[in-house]
Amino acid sequence: MFSAAEIQSVKQRFGIIGNSPLLNHAISVAMQASPTDMTVLITGESGSGKESFSKIIHSLSARKHGKFIAINCGAIPEGTIDSELFGHEKGSFTGAHEARKGYFEVTDGGSIFLDEIGEMPLGTQARLLRVLENGEFIKVGSSKVQKTNVRVIAATNVNLIRAVEKGKFREDLYYRLNTVPIYVPPLRERGEDVVLLFRKFTSDFSEKYNVKPISLNEDAKKLLMRFPFPGNIRQLKNIAEQISLLEQERDVDGPTLSKYLPTAQARLPAVFTGATSGESSDFSEREILYKVLFDMKKDMNELKKLVLESYQSGGLNSSIINKHQNLFEDLESPISFEEKPASSTSSVNMPIVLDPQSSKDEIEDYDDENIEDIIHEEDDNSLSLEKKEKEMILKALRKHNNKRKYAANDLGISERTLYRKIKQYDIE
Repeated sequence: MFSAAEIQSVKQRFGIIGNSPLLNHAISVAMQASPTDMTVLITGESGSGKESFSKIIHSLSARKHGKFIAINCGAIPEGTIDSELFGHEKGSFTGAHEARKGYFEVTDGGSIFLDEIGEMPLGTQARLLRVLENGEFIKVGSSKVQKTNVRVIAATNVNLIRAVEKGKFREDLYYRLNTVPIYVPPLRERGEDVVLLFRKFTSDFSEKYNVKPISLNEDAKKLLMRFPFPGNIRQLKNIAEQISLLEQERDVDGPTLSKYLPTAQARLPAVFTGATSGESSDFSEREILYKVLFDMKKDMNELKKLVLESYQSGGLNSSIINKHQNLFEDLESPISFEEKPASSTSSVNMPIVLDPQSSKDEIEDYDDENIEDIIHEEDDNSLSLEKKEKEMILKALRKHNNKRKYAANDLGISERTLYRKIKQYDIE
């Protein structure tokens, strides 16, 4: 094991702030793994500082004079990731006007950091497994096997075991990557490190803009340590800079600090069942919203079919309504589905699908063109969700000046998924 002084020296060299036991253990494991060529898998939440550990491992290894490249697997489109990592031959696909070296060829003798490894497509995972096991790869469009001597350091913020169970990640690749596991703790598990980091960020801000630094009293420090920080270090830095910029009083107490800590956001009502207590659901708020919209669209289509069938049969009757009882299940007043004689005094001038007393004569106002309009409208509505999704993507891109990474974060999807949607909707 390494001494406290040796660990502190590494922290100072790489700008790591904190003294929590979990952080010190992670640094110690990284220092132990550095002299070897063993594959390392770094796990931890987004924003917890995983890339810093990849730099520690490379800089303290025998490969420190070789190249080091950090790759975000989630930011490379699925159609080009094989070419990016392994290279391609001239003419191997449309746009391949000349041969290109991939990252595994360029970094021969060095280290490659594969961030967000859980976003890597299954086909690329198979190619990566061959590199890890035999040091071999084949360029896209080539049949020639090439050798490379690259150390792989991978990182992820998702549960790879769960991804393996769902068939989204290769089990053999997981065990090959997980030779040396390093867990980077989230900010909420690091105790007083939160206060040290806050002090560092406010101090950097004060030096940069020549203002007096912010100081926290005891109540504010306790409040800061109790906050969960789902965005980890990135979120803490944003809060520290906000306070440094906006707060006139430089001595901050608990109530003042609480104004800058976001409260728990309201969740959409649950519209699905099946997730038991202790079982995490894979539905995001956006997916829940899409489910609600699809259910509404389904109900509208059913309603249109009811109107169409009633027109074709010559009027609304109990047999037609009984076929579509699911449309009336959530009404507060019970609906009687018994056959009733048509009322000649009805004042309704258009068919009301909830009123079984509507007569055939009242529906005859709908001619064949009206019915055709209903059918075509149903087809048009099938595109409405795609239209809304395209509008949301355009809005996010405009908001972030066409920077896909930030737009994807705002939309709650990966950058690779955003790229696919951009191509799907032919967005310039």
